[in-house]
Amino acid sequence: MNRERRQLIGSRADAGSRSAAELSPVTSLWSGTGAAVICTTVLASAVAALGASVIRVAVPAIGRDLTASVAALQWTVTSYLLTTAALLLLVGALADRFGRKRMLLVGLLVTLAGSILCAIAPTIEALIAARLLQGVGGALVTPTSLALLNATLRVEDRARAIGLWVGIETLLTSIGPYVGGWLVDQVSWRAIFLLNVPLIAICLVTLVWMPESRDGRPSFSLDLGGASLAVLGLGGVIWALTSGPVSGWSTTPVLVAGVVGILALAGLFPLERRLQDPMLRLSLFASRQFTAINLTTVLLYGALGAAGYLVTLQLQLRLGYSAAQAGAALIPTTVMLLVMAPISGALVARTGPRWPMVAGIVALALAFVWISAAQPGASYVESILPPAVLWGLGIGIAVTPLTAAVLAAVDDADLGEGSAINDAAARVGSVVVIALLPLLIGAGAAGNLGDALQHGYQPAMLAMGALTALSAVIAGLFVSNQRATAPAVTPASEPATT
Repeated sequence: MNRERRQLIGSRADAGSRSAAELSPVTSLWSGTGAAVICTTVLASAVAALGASVIRVAVPAIGRDLTASVAALQWTVTSYLLTTAALLLLVGALADRFGRKRMLLVGLLVTLAGSILCAIAPTIEALIAARLLQGVGGALVTPTSLALLNATLRVEDRARAIGLWVGIETLLTSIGPYVGGWLVDQVSWRAIFLLNVPLIAICLVTLVWMPESRDGRPSFSLDLGGASLAVLGLGGVIWALTSGPVSGWSTTPVLVAGVVGILALAGLFPLERRLQDPMLRLSLFASRQFTAINLTTVLLYGALGAAGYLVTLQLQLRLGYSAAQAGAALIPTTVMLLVMAPISGALVARTGPRWPMVAGIVALALAFVWISAAQPGASYVESILPPAVLWGLGIGIAVTPLTAAVLAAVDDADLGEGSAINDAAARVGSVVVIALLPLLIGAGAAGNLGDALQHGYQPAMLAMGALTALSAVIAGLFVSNQRATAPAVTPASEPATT
């Protein structure tokens, strides 16, 4: 990989453009700049993750306060994921060309504005609109933070840095639901949207010590057509999946939204193939490693996001937990993740990502099956704590090799796009499966979430276990321990062709 990277850098220097190495000096994890990198990227990622996760403990309170329907409550969760997933690919390309530090700064400011608007939203419609804006900020923050980490640190430090990044970020984002639940119980659900304000403030300060990072490509074309089709396609499909169980699948709005969404997504790929500088460079998928990892990510994070939401609802609406208790119930998951993530990072550096990833995903599938038995009257120590520990063990083992593998499958100049595609895969998986939850638990027009969970919680959780197991099979069959070589992807200095 070093030989190909030197050749690529040399060709760019001959063309008179600055290379990625020149714009992003490679530094040690243990240097002052390395510390700033870890601090900034961890805090930024935590901000984006809080936007996606902390609202789950507030869903029942939001429903009561704003008199929201099942479909509207679903949109408070999925709207953030929708805009994040739809815009990640465009943002990854923008970050590679205009600077990852610059995109991160803009994303933090947009997230701050969206969070404040969420906190003061007078109606459920206003809240959903503010969540859409918050998701735009999340799209700007998510791929740029991890790409900045990988572009700035030495290759030999990256696996360990990713382990630290996963552990610290997850600590912050897992404590978030507990703190958010306490705020819901003691203050208001509106206060949860201000949780990330101090994190953003600290991140803006540490960002000063971060070097800029970009790939230095001289050509650039803003792919507004691709971005529009992605937003329209995902939006139409998610709207249909969210509204179908409540309004009826044969109603005109649901049918129109679904058809328009499918057609938009179907038109996205031919459009991207024709463009000289597309938002989604399909040549990256010539790498089997890259394709397999992203398919694994869609299934794994789809099940993971939906399972976390389901368990939180079950704890509050069926088991009688307060919002704070529901947020605290999975803290053992965080403890195990913090123990395992650094170990997993060191293990990946020695053995490669394949089998640690498979082992972690299998453990996670077993945890979902186990916790599916949690019903009213069940003891926390017997029914929640053991699977919560296994849940954390699985994530702690799996996430670091998954992240390291997808970034190893692309050239350093394509870190932004590679990271964005993988993050988009995670968000698409999560938003699609969460949108399907009303259907999976049987929450129709005449019912509500609490009633639907009575008979639908366990089958839905078993489905999440099966989905996770399928992702483990794909990873075991198709993911390798080898870093991608230059021929596996189109060189960053050349346009993708078909």
